[in-house]
Amino acid sequence: MSPSGARGCIESAATAAWARPATTDPQPSTTISHPQRIAIIGGGPGGLYAAALLKRLRPDREVTVWERNAPDDTFGFGVVLSDETLGGIEHADPKVYAALQQHFTRWDDIDIVHRNTRHTSGGHGFAALGRKRLLEILHDRCRALSVELRFRSEAPAHLPETYDLVIAADGVNSTTREAHAHVFRPHVTTHRCRYIWLAADFAFDAFRFEIAETEHGVMQLHGYPYAPDASTVIVEMHEDVWRAAGFEELDETESVEHCAKIFAEALGGRSLRSNKSAWTTFRTVVNEHWSHGNIVLLGDAAHTAHFSIGSGTKLAVEDALALAACLEEQPSLERALAAYEEERKPVVASTQRAARASLEWFENLGLYLDQPPRQFAFNLLTRSRRVTHDNLRLRDSHFTSAVEREFGCPPGTPPMFTPFRLRELTLRNRVVVSPMDMYSATDGLPGDFHLVHLGARALGGAGLVMTEMVCVSEEGRITPGCTGLYNGRQAEAWTRIADFVHTQAPGTALGVQLGHSGRKGSTKLMWEGIDEPLPDGNWPLVAASPIPYKPFSQTPRELTRAQLADIREQFMAAAWRAARAGFDLLELHCAHGYLLSGFLSPLTNRRTDAYGGSLAKRLRFPLEVFDAVRGVWPQDRPVTVRISATDWAEEGTSAEDAVEIARAFAAHGADAIDVSTGQVVAEEQPEYGRSYQTPFADRIRHETGVPVIAVGAISSWDDVNSLILAGRTDLCALARPHLYDPHWTLHAAAEQGYDGPGVGWPAPYRAGSRRPQSGRTDAPKPRLTLGT
Repeated sequence: MSPSGARGCIESAATAAWARPATTDPQPSTTISHPQRIAIIGGGPGGLYAAALLKRLRPDREVTVWERNAPDDTFGFGVVLSDETLGGIEHADPKVYAALQQHFTRWDDIDIVHRNTRHTSGGHGFAALGRKRLLEILHDRCRALSVELRFRSEAPAHLPETYDLVIAADGVNSTTREAHAHVFRPHVTTHRCRYIWLAADFAFDAFRFEIAETEHGVMQLHGYPYAPDASTVIVEMHEDVWRAAGFEELDETESVEHCAKIFAEALGGRSLRSNKSAWTTFRTVVNEHWSHGNIVLLGDAAHTAHFSIGSGTKLAVEDALALAACLEEQPSLERALAAYEEERKPVVASTQRAARASLEWFENLGLYLDQPPRQFAFNLLTRSRRVTHDNLRLRDSHFTSAVEREFGCPPGTPPMFTPFRLRELTLRNRVVVSPMDMYSATDGLPGDFHLVHLGARALGGAGLVMTEMVCVSEEGRITPGCTGLYNGRQAEAWTRIADFVHTQAPGTALGVQLGHSGRKGSTKLMWEGIDEPLPDGNWPLVAASPIPYKPFSQTPRELTRAQLADIREQFMAAAWRAARAGFDLLELHCAHGYLLSGFLSPLTNRRTDAYGGSLAKRLRFPLEVFDAVRGVWPQDRPVTVRISATDWAEEGTSAEDAVEIARAFAAHGADAIDVSTGQVVAEEQPEYGRSYQTPFADRIRHETGVPVIAVGAISSWDDVNSLILAGRTDLCALARPHLYDPHWTLHAAAEQGYDGPGVGWPAPYRAGSRRPQSGRTDAPKPRLTLGT
């Protein structure tokens, strides 16, 4: 074990603290101070398991659990535990694990039933048991270890003064957390669906998702077995559907009966039962801090994750494992609680992101009802972004191949290597090199750097390579290093780059992104001070309204009608030059707080004339620019629009606004919407995470029918395949991965063993088309006519 306890607490528990026999006395130490009197508030699985672990590690401890309910009270049915969690339990306390093993119900399949069609995906591996049985096992273990269990007892308020450590495992409505809310700083988000926990007296033969389209709206059933003769059944629907269906007026018995009628086919005509069940809305709990003095939060008191990914009990048990291990590893209680929080917070945050994605997928379930049946099933299975195309292929290749065939993938072709057409431009694959400002031009002129930068990425196999934002005027640059298309010399330089791409990387399309910096211009190069004004040589800025980007930024002038006309002409002239330079696609930059984006957002457009106010008025100038550009751009070549689908700030552009913005541009002839987010106001609070911007693209695609380009923390070819096959996007734009590896697309093909249509290895690079076999000295020589 690391002396500092820096290794993961769960791994440490499995390999060190839990390796000691239960009867072995702890080794004396002059540097480690362990809490001897421990109070636990809440007798759920997390609190009970923490009690057993802490007492087992140090039998001389005094561990007391306060539980307000009776020992046989339980308000749930089945509990699902993952293999990873069970592994931790097995290492930590084999007796608990052995007892659990006797009662597990296991299954591998997931059934998705939609519009009278059932699709089954196998190989998933679940284990569940009744919550009541789980509590009985933990009660028995605690009693065997001499943990004091106080049922029907409210925890006294003075526990922190009389015990060394107080563990608050008192659930989502934690009174401990609320009593110290000024320290824990909880943030509770209430979501938009109603759900109810029920049970059926038979065992489903798989984890079952069933969709019911009723006259009031869509409803869904989540069901899974937890005993040979029992299943958990959760019925969920949007709040609006719940009200329209009249559930608000029904009592518990009537609700249960009505749910059984709606899902009669899934239940085989059997009834449902409840246990003081009530309709509720899920609340996501996040705490800024998990400890206060000698009080620490555990389980739902600290965090919640939506039931659709089955992680509530799992997280609580893993919290208990981590807390017990950190208390053993660290030299003081203060250090132990800090280590526990440091270790668990990232793990929980990752789970909560996945749970949030799953929750929102079900909130927006109506968007996906018209998808082809197998694609709908695949979309549901991959909703949290944790299950992906590649691991579904490993779990159930037959199911995944069927989804691919329905999507239109030729046999053996990954979804990312299927073509996509915009007007007369056919992209050979779905990968886009996202626009990335290089800040390496002189007087707006792209040079050898840009030739090599864009040329290398074109040779790297992407279907579409985008330039950085190319500015339509000298005053419209972000920095002195930005490229432009406002004079003939610049157009000639871009022609040179386009000719290289078309000659040396045939099959790769080259797109130009046109924009104007607006209030975010006249700043230093990114690596010299991002968004900081130039120390000298500044040029005047213009914007929709005279609002500086940051307090230290230059205040722009509000554009007059005459200036709006001039800028419109600048965009039109730049588009004309771009067409003559040979670009295959043009994108209008209406995102990230630059000039046109500044008109769209209510946070940056405070105008009182015809170009400000309602969304329709804020759209007016960007649409005028779009029409001017489309008017001079060749009709057979596509035009896309990049937007910020949210400002990540209160009162800013919302997801609903983004749908209307996309719809408006599509009505004016936009061929696709490139869906980014944020960077509009400095006070934004983005919700970062894996593929975190793709839900906005997904929504726009399904609500408007307009093709979309998804961006934002898409880093793996598995992500691209998953997003494309699920129907959440049409194209995927990647930025940083292409900075790391200019040949990202070719390497993605090699790693998947694919060398068919959609992959374009340049002839001089063909010898590298087989992935190197690291460490092998007997590997056969590459056959240059074949892929990997």
